[in-house]
Amino acid sequence: MDKLGALKMFVVTAQLGSFSRAAEQLGKTPSALTKAVNHLEAELGARLFERSTRRILLTEIGRVYLETARLVLQRLDEASEEIEQLQHGLRGSLKITAPLAYGRAFLDQVCDGFLQQYPQISLQVDLCDEFVNLLESGYDLALREGHDDLPGLIARVVGSNRLALCGSPEYLARKGLAVSPQTLDQHEWLLYKHPLLSREFWWAERDGQRLSLAQPTTPRLRSDNYDLLLASALAGRGLLHTPLWSAAPYIADGRLVRVMADYEIDPDSFGPHILAVYPSHRRATAKVVAFIDYIAAFLAVRGLSSLHSFDG
Repeated sequence: MDKLGALKMFVVTAQLGSFSRAAEQLGKTPSALTKAVNHLEAELGARLFERSTRRILLTEIGRVYLETARLVLQRLDEASEEIEQLQHGLRGSLKITAPLAYGRAFLDQVCDGFLQQYPQISLQVDLCDEFVNLLESGYDLALREGHDDLPGLIARVVGSNRLALCGSPEYLARKGLAVSPQTLDQHEWLLYKHPLLSREFWWAERDGQRLSLAQPTTPRLRSDNYDLLLASALAGRGLLHTPLWSAAPYIADGRLVRVMADYEIDPDSFGPHILAVYPSHRRATAKVVAFIDYIAAFLAVRGLSSLHSFDG
């Protein structure tokens, strides 16, 4: 019997928990799937499923075998795709997840340029701020802020996640008060609400001295939506801690002014980098590498590489 075909039938049957549903999905007969699983069990000398008249359940051996079978089939699919790309150029689809704020800030431009450069590749880009488990979700790649020591994942630094404190010229003129550690509590604030961020203080550093700056207890606006806060900052509603990857074009055209620029603001649990992340058990295909290279070059040109500084 075709071993790879039997493995595929076993995997689909295990996923659906039914010979009949798996047969319908694969366009086979239930007896063909039963025969394939029986063949694998005979070869192993162990049962993969516990069967009853109403349902089937994986045995402990079946669960171990399922994990390996999935990996084998996945690696073969990746190898076939890689060979096709070597023969015919980069093609196929990429499934990517990223934070919401990346879309407006730079990812829309990255995707547009990448699709122009690689016309035979299609993208699925899902933007969300919820944590996505790459080991289970089926994404080829995730863009994240954070640290690059992630278990089970390979992370490549593609940009810097440095923070800046900014306000619009209108707000600063209306307030008429310099922004310094001593005057922070007298300013109007726009605060990003996130479970990874402290609600009590920020850390900042200047000339090797690390300072704890208290957060205001009654900000003018607090939200878990960064784009809403950015729009409010541009409208002159107050000061905002903002990543430079987002603020850079507004600083450049004068719609935002960077204040306390001689202080390095700690990005807290978000970490100092923008990362491109993929599962360590999956070899990076040529199209994944191409996307990572493209976004790293895009951010570097705009002075947002981890190797560059931004002088405002």
